[in-house]
Amino acid sequence: MIREGAALAQGKKVLEVGCGTGLFTEALAKSNAEIIAVDLSPVLVERARERCAGLSNVQFLVTDFESAAVSGGFDAVVGSSILQHLELPRAIEKMFLLLRPGGYLSFAEPNLLNPQVYAERRFRRFFPSVSPDETAFLRWSIRNVLLRAGFEDVRIACFDWLHPATPKPLIPLISALGSLAEVIPGVREFSGSLAISAKRPIEDATGQPD
Repeated sequence: MIREGAALAQGKKVLEVGCGTGLFTEALAKSNAEIIAVDLSPVLVERARERCAGLSNVQFLVTDFESAAVSGGFDAVVGSSILQHLELPRAIEKMFLLLRPGGYLSFAEPNLLNPQVYAERRFRRFFPSVSPDETAFLRWSIRNVLLRAGFEDVRIACFDWLHPATPKPLIPLISALGSLAEVIPGVREFSGSLAISAKRPIEDATGQPD
């Protein structure tokens, strides 16, 4: 979903924010896009380099996104469950500037309307695995942030009902039920994740949106 939302393809220049162990980097690299992947953890980046060893279209940098010294002109900025760790308006504004006109933003993030996600953020002391800076989003509120930053063609889809602790034999059944829930109006609003994509407007020679 992230790859499709960013229209990744060979020759595209991509910035992946918060690459972690490189699980998504490896999958994104199959698009043959040129990927610069950043993460603030040297340990995780080392694991990502090991995972993606031999992939000539991937470069890793140890840095936090806010101070990452990367030049602009990206065709896409992507990531999974990373916006929730950032100061959202500021991060979105920087992503807008890093994208070339016509470039895409594409992320998957937790949905605050999901009962478990809400409970984890509201009652943190009972969920030690949730870090202090983790948040979650309402799709209409993050849409407004993207629009205020200047993005267009904002698309936010609710998806994901498969819990990480689901026993392996039950995965096909839960996945099938989840796919059904994702298309039922009202019910889908409570799914676990949000697929977020948006486009920086194509600009004319004066620098104004066309």
